[in-house]
Formats: sequence, structure tokens, C-alpha cells
Amino acid sequence: MQRRPFIGGNWKMNTDLASGAALAQALGAASVNALSSIDVVVFPPFPYLQSVGRALNATAIALGAQDLSSEANGALTGEVSAEMLTDLGVTWVLVGHSERRHRLGESEALVAEKFAMALASGLCAVLCVGETLEERKAGRAHEVVVRQLESALHGLSADSLREIVVAYEPVWAIGTGVAATATDAHEAHREIRSFVSSRYDSELASGIRIVYGGSLVPGNAKTIFAEPGVDGGLVGGASLKAGDFLSICSAAAIGIATG
Repeated sequence: MQRRPFIGGNWKMNTDLASGAALAQALGAASVNALSSIDVVVFPPFPYLQSVGRALNATAIALGAQDLSSEANGALTGEVSAEMLTDLGVTWVLVGHSERRHRLGESEALVAEKFAMALASGLCAVLCVGETLEERKAGRAHEVVVRQLESALHGLSADSLREIVVAYEPVWAIGTGVAATATDAHEAHREIRSFVSSRYDSELASGIRIVYGGSLVPGNAKTIFAEPGVDGGLVGGASLKAGDFLSICSAAAIGIATG
């Protein structure tokens, strides 16, 4: 089954008002032709969602948020609801990024609640999964990824999952400059697709998009995207440079194999 490539740019806690808008404008200017065959989403920090959204208006690039609350509203100081995000034109959201799981202590139960909230609110969600270096060395990488998937997808129907993206992000490769090998990515993506097939059906498994994240740069994007079953990437640091990000998008547009 042919799956449309997906590239996400996670800006994390970077940029300011002016540089964020300028980066979005630079990406938007190139989006009409260069990015027409793939889905591209940028995830700026919360304070700049509106300005970046305006800069991306009428372009092919979608606006995403880096997180959301598990609650619809209420006395939750500092939280941002799904309704607030959609009010700003956000259509995508990241859920379960490893920095939130491991640095900010988000439990699998909380990730599952946020994921369900995103889908119930009409947002498209990128569900991030991945193992630590200790877990990989112990031979538990695939076990950990499957456990995270089981928790996040529990109780959700196949129909609700058709527009999601699963991002395999080995924790040991995020922000370290050490990317997983193409073989590592292929094996993890194969396990994820196998789990979806066993939990749901082969139709959903063949249609769901699974992307790689973790020190993804122009120099390794083509090799990783050539692996069967890798449908794109979630890009961190390289998404802060328009040229690098567009290069990765181009690699996805011309080099992704399906499987």
C-alpha cells in the first residue's frame, strides 16, 4: 500500500517571535512545489503558534503543537487544551515525546490519556515511542516499544487510528548526534507494524504511517528513508534550519520505499 510520506519539524524550546515567523515564511515559500507530494508539519513552541500559523497560511505546511493537556478545561495552571489548539488553527499534536516521558516524568497512563484526548478532539496525533540505551543493551528495545503502543492504543478503535503517525524515536539517539542505523530503524518499524496488525488488522497496519526520529539530518535521511516501512521522519535540530529541513523533505519525497 502506498503511504504518503510525513515529515515533522519539532522546534522544541527554540526560536523567538521574529525567528520563528521568519523560519515559517522560508519554509512556506518553498512548499508549493517542493513539498507537494508529502505531508509536512511544523511544531513550534506554544507562544509562537499564532504567529507561525499566520506565516504558514495558504501554504502546504500544517501547524502542530508539541503537547496538549489530557483534560478538556479547568483549573490546570500552565496547561493548554485541545480546544485552545484547534482555535489557533493547529491540526497536529505530538504525544509521548521521550523528553516528556523521561525528563518531565509523563507516565504511560498520562500519555494514553493525552493521545485519546487528541483524537477525540479531532486533532491528528504523532505518537512517539522508543527505548533508552539501557533498554536496548538489555535486549528489550522491541518489548519497550510494544508496551508503549499497547498502553497508548488501549481501547481505541481502528477507525480512530487511520490518520495517526507513529514516530519511532530511540531515546539514545535524540539530540546526541548518534542516529540509529537504517537496520535499527527498519527492525523497529517492522515490529510496530506487526503489533498493529496483530492488535487490529492488516489493513490498518499497511496504511498507518511510521516515521523515524533521532538525530535525523540531511546526511543520513536518504539512507534511512530508503528502508522499507519507514514513511518519513520527525526532525529535531535540523528543522531549525530551513535549508536542512527542506533537504530532508526532499529526501522523503524521492526516496521512501514502502513495505
